[in-house]
Amino acid sequence: MGRRLLVVGGSSEDSGNDGSSISDEELRAFLEGSERGAADAAPKEPSARARMVTERLRQQDARGAAPQPWRAGPDPAAGRRRKVWPFLGVALALCALAVSLKPSLLPGDPLGSGQPKDVRVSPLPAETAAPTAAPGRAPEEVPTLDRPFAGSPALGWGDGEAGIVVPAAKAVGSVSKERVGQALRLTKKLLVGANLDPATLRGERPEAALAVLDPGQPHLLDDLNGSLRSPDEDHDPLSLFSRFDPDEVRLVGDVVKTRGHMTFTKGEYAGVAVHADYTFVDPVSRADGSTEVTRTIVRRVLHVELPDPAKYDVAPGRLTLVEYNGDIGNDACDVHDGFLHPVFPSTQSTGPSPTGPTEDPYDRSRSFEESLSDCGTVSRI
Repeated sequence: MGRRLLVVGGSSEDSGNDGSSISDEELRAFLEGSERGAADAAPKEPSARARMVTERLRQQDARGAAPQPWRAGPDPAAGRRRKVWPFLGVALALCALAVSLKPSLLPGDPLGSGQPKDVRVSPLPAETAAPTAAPGRAPEEVPTLDRPFAGSPALGWGDGEAGIVVPAAKAVGSVSKERVGQALRLTKKLLVGANLDPATLRGERPEAALAVLDPGQPHLLDDLNGSLRSPDEDHDPLSLFSRFDPDEVRLVGDVVKTRGHMTFTKGEYAGVAVHADYTFVDPVSRADGSTEVTRTIVRRVLHVELPDPAKYDVAPGRLTLVEYNGDIGNDACDVHDGFLHPVFPSTQSTGPSPTGPTEDPYDRSRSFEESLSDCGTVSRI
């Protein structure tokens, strides 16, 4: 004779087959009927087993130990949820963190950032020679603190020093490749110190740029130092250095867009001559906390040489500045205090009306002789 195992609340009872047992279905119907008070739901032969089970359930209720549902085994889905949800939660948290750091990961603009779809612009290839035309018109957009180069063709230009790409050095005549490379690096250092160094841009003394120049060059450092101490119309440090008055404006962000090129030839002083032509775009806002943003566009053309110190009385590792010129777009024409003074769209200039032609400060195809006049008008900023 076999034995049956009845599972109730996780316990088991051994019962012999005494002929008075009832089926599971009958016992279930009996218990349900007992709770409803329906006498006709009772089985015909309520056995001692039924009374025993009923008593056990009552004792479990009194102890607060509720039994599992009838013959219900473990819920396999519940077990899987306990294993899956912790990992799923971590994954969702990581996704939320990624989206918060870079909302562009979401399709469209669900977070309402308001950024146009064409914000990301592929960087332009390095300029190796003067372009043949002005850059195309950028979409009409107002620059903001978050997007200071919006609406500017400089959006795809290099960021700061990255936009000053030094050409590969090679020997020129009797000048070695190493000397040519040194001249190119020093020229870049001069451009960075004069136009990108944060201290210079804040209107401080451009020490990094001055340190590149030969201190023995007649009158050069005296003239530059004099223009920095007492600037005027005839002694203007802006001809070589980009400087803003920190009490008037502040730079927006830490990026100045840069584009241009260098070339080199054999120099006149047994060394190498370097010609550099670069444009720098500086986004600024007022120092009073205004959110209005404008830009100043500065083009620099330098001609420098690294003479042979064995043949000339020059400081080794210092550049001789042969010629330098600068064109500035969006700057007050009649102020000569040694600082750039950008004009904001919402502010009417109080200076004299421009007398020169309207020109594009981004047009690097023009020769320097054809560049901006002393007081012209820019077609875009």
